[in-house]
Amino acid sequence: MSKLVTIYGGSGFVGRYIARRMANEGWRVRVAVRRPNEAMFVKPYGVVGQVEPVLCNIRDDASVALAMRGADAVVNCVGVLNELGKNEFDAVQADGAERIARLAAEQCIARMVHISAIGADAEAVSEYAQTKAHGEAGVLAHMPDAVILRPSVIFGTEDQFFNRFAGMTRMAPVLPLVGAGTKFQPVYVDDIAKAAVKGVLGQAEAGVYELGGPEVKTFRALMHQMLAVIHRHRVIIGIPFWVARIMAGMLDILKFVSFQLFPNHILTRDQLKNLRHDNVVSEDAKTFEDLGIEPTTLESVLPEYLWKFRPSGQYDDIQNSAGNLRT
Repeated sequence: MSKLVTIYGGSGFVGRYIARRMANEGWRVRVAVRRPNEAMFVKPYGVVGQVEPVLCNIRDDASVALAMRGADAVVNCVGVLNELGKNEFDAVQADGAERIARLAAEQCIARMVHISAIGADAEAVSEYAQTKAHGEAGVLAHMPDAVILRPSVIFGTEDQFFNRFAGMTRMAPVLPLVGAGTKFQPVYVDDIAKAAVKGVLGQAEAGVYELGGPEVKTFRALMHQMLAVIHRHRVIIGIPFWVARIMAGMLDILKFVSFQLFPNHILTRDQLKNLRHDNVVSEDAKTFEDLGIEPTTLESVLPEYLWKFRPSGQYDDIQNSAGNLRT
């Protein structure tokens, strides 16, 4: 019988790419998610019965243990950018990650891959970064041979970075940015999946890898590149941090007093703390090079999914060519 991998959060942005690649490797894939009915799209990644969504609550021992029963490896892709309900940073990124590793060790599962984030630091001022670091520590305490991947900002068809800001260009002639000078090293989602697969297959040494793309650019420069791809001209306005702090505070207060009826999906105070720091690979870190993976460039991927934000969508280039003929 082929080997089995359980991927926690396997229907999410990163998880689905790992699930597809593991199925291509011939493994059976168990996709552990909160809402299996919404994860049925992963089933065609393999032959009938090869990829199966299962119910799992990462905050519950019994649920996590059942999802990994009989598995040869586990991958944890669960994380939150914004706290909502019981899915708080501590519960998901620290306790949840530690729980998966502890139960995997108890079941004598050979390998674990954990998706963290660049900037994970127990001494950070951001709770997001703190809990990412606590999650890594919890994983290594129980699975010392785990492979931990720390990506920079991730791009790809379903991303919430370029898609979000490209969508904003439809609504106004200006594009406001907080932390316009902050540096990022965008990494393609499928490159992360390649790294995770190497970890599952035992083709990567244990340890922490920081994953960034081939280019380091400021937030402002990335938005200029995005605007060129979607054929739109917008004025980029950098919002000072002191103004952003007031905005984020008001939005967080609204979320609190409304008992989360109005969740803050715009800008939180914790996200603001992260935006003060560059999100790039450290000089002494293990990287894609150590995994034998050549990272994908932005320019080779962005046009494949951002075309829908162009003024005339997929026909924009055709219309521009026709306009040149008329002149």
